[in-house]
Amino acid sequence: MAHRGTGFFDTRGHYFKTPEEATVSDLASILGKIGDGESLAPGIAHMLLERRSEIERLFAEHDAMLAEYQPVGAEKVTRLQSLAS
Repeated sequence: MAHRGTGFFDTRGHYFKTPEEATVSDLASILGKIGDGESLAPGIAHMLLERRSEIERLFAEHDAMLAEYQPVGAEKVTRLQSLAS
């Protein structure tokens, strides 16, 4: 008999039972193949998701440092316009 269920999909359209599994799949896809033989990307993606708050804190600190960073001699450098803009 048919029944209703909830599923989650990664960006490639693959079905997963939990949001965590779908997110780990997307993270592993972004990382690509890591290592020889079977890729280490799925395990690394799982660790990234598990340690998300620590990683987000590190990126926030990194962004704050970049905002304050002024390279030596930067006042003498003329910034070029991005081709994307």
